[in-house]
Amino acid sequence: MSRSVSIWGAMRSTIVFRFLALFLLLVVPFVNGEDPYRFYTWNVTYGDIYPLGVRQQGILINGQFPGPEIDCATNDNIIVNVYNSLPEPFLISWNGLQHRKNSWEDGVYGTNCPIPPGRNFTYIMQAKDQIGSFFYFPSLAFHKAAGGFGAFRVSSRPLIPVPFPPPAGDYTVLIGDWFKANHTDLKAILDNGENLPFPDAVLINGRAANGMYFTVDQGKTYRFRISNVGLTTSLNFRIQGHTMTLVEVEGSHTIQNTYSSLDVHLGQSYSVLVTMDQPGKDYYMVVSTRFTTPVLTTTAILHYSNSAGAVSGPPPGGPTIEIDWSLNQARSIRWNLTASAARPNPQGSYHYGLINTTRTIQLANSAPVINGKQRYAVNGVSFVPADTPLKIADFYQIAGVFTLGSIADYPSGGGAYLQTAVMAADYRAYVEIVFQNYENTVQSWHIDGYSFFIVGMDGGQWTPASREGYNLQDGIYRCTTQVYPQSWTAVYMPLDNVGMWNIRSENWARQYLGQQFYLRVYTPAPSYRDEYPIPRNALLCGRAAGRRTRPL
Repeated sequence: MSRSVSIWGAMRSTIVFRFLALFLLLVVPFVNGEDPYRFYTWNVTYGDIYPLGVRQQGILINGQFPGPEIDCATNDNIIVNVYNSLPEPFLISWNGLQHRKNSWEDGVYGTNCPIPPGRNFTYIMQAKDQIGSFFYFPSLAFHKAAGGFGAFRVSSRPLIPVPFPPPAGDYTVLIGDWFKANHTDLKAILDNGENLPFPDAVLINGRAANGMYFTVDQGKTYRFRISNVGLTTSLNFRIQGHTMTLVEVEGSHTIQNTYSSLDVHLGQSYSVLVTMDQPGKDYYMVVSTRFTTPVLTTTAILHYSNSAGAVSGPPPGGPTIEIDWSLNQARSIRWNLTASAARPNPQGSYHYGLINTTRTIQLANSAPVINGKQRYAVNGVSFVPADTPLKIADFYQIAGVFTLGSIADYPSGGGAYLQTAVMAADYRAYVEIVFQNYENTVQSWHIDGYSFFIVGMDGGQWTPASREGYNLQDGIYRCTTQVYPQSWTAVYMPLDNVGMWNIRSENWARQYLGQQFYLRVYTPAPSYRDEYPIPRNALLCGRAAGRRTRPL
């Protein structure tokens, strides 16, 4: 009873928190007072959901599954006051938002103390120099399997040209595999050292087959922002009788190629334009699993406003297990060199291929059994969380929480082991990262705080000679990449964002069981120019409990 009173008492104080957050922003010199503020107040609860017709315990934000959409513009200040009404700690992370100079707000356990039950935390973020289609999700305790995710859009500022006419409408399409089991049961399976079962279904915006309608007008063009928010499975997206023009990938405008279907791997986001150029009726929007046996398929309805009939015929088929098809499509996705993104200058004015790399990092995923339990690892190290968030321990110089260099730049070839893995890196270095996949499943990798240039992907073992085939002109710039079975993907990445950044598998079972680590991008001359100070409202826990952040 007292916990309920405290929550709703806090909710009634929302306006006070908003003014406090605005005050904190205004008194800090690094915030640009000319950039708009967008305020959100979220209450996170458990609630009954029925996506597959059976009752499940879902995570709701303001009673919604999926959660509310964040819609902002480049450089907007985003203030999200999150009340945790769950009976356990909770965090939200922001997939694709770079948090320039501000890993304090990243919302993963390596950077943030969890929000305790019955408490709140206010994220103070800025969509600095970004545009694009992204999403947020709960990052702790396998909560992602219960929901709590939603769309995060960053639009261009009014004076920045966009390389396509304004669409008649702009739809979010959150796709992902789904399990009938509650997230607590799935977590228990992983904690017991076992693999998850095969998913039960695929959802579109939290709905099963034909549970979503997208209404359009004949002859007009619409934008669809597609994100794979699932746990374990690559997906293919297509619309019956229509083609799609790809225009944006995770904040980068693309060469506007046309596709009949599009592979969307775990954690990835795409924007497509679709012209409603077919007879007035209803059509299937189809999502199916890739590289699985059996193939799971679900549908939504694209409804023409002048529709003269319901959907007809079977849903159109798509690719199933073909690797080469997907690889060739991935290679066709290129950076639009003449388009502007968040800034007025063209994307191609940054000549990434003319810069010499200063370091090569090879990251090999594996699936070892350690102490009799299934784990996943990077370069032989299976990540285990520390008792204190790494960023906070680093700030307070708390010894013994982690060791820099506890993961090597190259696979060791030795046995796998458990470790709180942190890799050291220098601010302003320019690195080549090679993701090497020796396994027979598609991998999906994400780097918080950054985007990177995809310079190459191919089958087999990467060698220095592989560089001869790199795309050094218009490789796509994104934050999540796939690596095909027995294959490699290489990226170039400028280390221009100081902080503690999570590098992880987007397969959430693999991430949970250790396929992740942290990259500490460090400058020996700390300055507000390079990194913001610890937030005044930062939650402190573990060995940092009881310390002070900084005075008001």
